Amino acid sequence: MTIRSPLFNVLEKAARKAARSLLHDFGEVEQLQVSQKGPADFVSQADTKAENTLRAELSKARPGFGFILEEGGEIVGNDGEHRWVIDPLDGTTNFLHGIPHFCMSIALEKYRKTPTGVRRETLAGMIYEPIRDEMFFAEKGQGAFLNGKRLRVSGRAKLADCVFATGIPVQGRSDPDIFIAELSAMMSKVSSIHRMGSAALDLAYVAAGRYDGFWERKLNAWDIAAGLLLIREAGGYVSDMDGGSDMLEKGSVLVANDKLHSEFARILRDAGKAAAKAGAQ
Repeated sequence: MTIRSPLFNVLEKAARKAARSLLHDFGEVEQLQVSQKGPADFVSQADTKAENTLRAELSKARPGFGFILEEGGEIVGNDGEHRWVIDPLDGTTNFLHGIPHFCMSIALEKYRKTPTGVRRETLAGMIYEPIRDEMFFAEKGQGAFLNGKRLRVSGRAKLADCVFATGIPVQGRSDPDIFIAELSAMMSKVSSIHRMGSAALDLAYVAAGRYDGFWERKLNAWDIAAGLLLIREAGGYVSDMDGGSDMLEKGSVLVANDKLHSEFARILRDAGKAAAKAGAQ
């Protein structure tokens, strides 16, 4: 595959058009910080505007495809088996506070409804970080790329040499005691742990070998669908926090290279069990 595949061209055109309005709005956010109201509503409008642009552009390119949208919910397409999974602005809090670390995430998935649920297969994914103009792209079976350059996950084998990333649970969305136990256990094993505020970019950074691994719970499909494909196509290993493959359904992810994943998972599992046992006493 060349990086200029038909799907790449479709996604690039949509992402760059939506990014223009995001960058303009990001430049205006700082001016709103002096007001007592307005910034959060402004960012919500920027989010929705970018989502509408992506939907319009992708609908023109693939008229029958459906959508799963962060803001707009599910839209069933006439095609019946393909849909775009979109987060137009991942890193909303960063955006709101003028922190230049946010992105959009777009995945194309093929799906089929079964008596027990929905079978999902991600065919392509793009994570675009407009501030640095970094475009991460993967197509199933064709590799992962950053601005045309092939990506590989890191090759580190010792946790002590590694930098990991995670997300701090938002109030009411996860068990803080379990997270703190996991964080404490990992802090004693690795070089550093980062919390940057964008799960989609964290996954892209793992695919690029910048981070050696990442874990988080309570995520949505639009946060992770593109990033998980990037990591797989860059040679990484992905699972849910229970060691299974239901990341999109459970909203939990644990990713690393094949040298680190098992030990990484064991540390988090043991820490979580100990915290849960302590909480039950």
